[in-house]
Amino acid sequence: MKRWTKSIVIDAPIEDVWKYLDGDLEKMQQIMPKVVSNTPVTETQEVVGSVYRQEYREGNRVEAYDVHVTEYENTPTHKHMKVAFTLAKLFEITAKYEVEALPDSKTKFVYTTTNNPLKWFIKLFLLFGNDKVIVEFVERVKQVAESNRT
Repeated sequence: MKRWTKSIVIDAPIEDVWKYLDGDLEKMQQIMPKVVSNTPVTETQEVVGSVYRQEYREGNRVEAYDVHVTEYENTPTHKHMKVAFTLAKLFEITAKYEVEALPDSKTKFVYTTTNNPLKWFIKLFLLFGNDKVIVEFVERVKQVAESNRT
């Protein structure tokens, strides 16, 4: 299993950042443009245990998978959500989005993801994996949140 963690300080209030991570499809697509749908399958009042059918476009192909919310916290100064899903029957993936309010209307964003290959031959590819996609993601969240401050 491979694990990556990246953090960045965003010059925007916590709520302005969180709405892209825990918001509607339109907001989500601003930071995850390849997600084409995010439909509730099961929603719980406490959010943990909720399941969403998500579709992701890669080239001409659309892959559907169920995203399970495994952790959730939403307070005025600290918010986090962890989700888990299996992609293409090849990878078990978790993604944790964590935001913390900082002074001067800034927000610390921490993104942690794990990738567990389900086939032996895929494990070889992960040996050469780097954090480029993770770095690009946290920088995209920063750019979107800062350019769309309310």
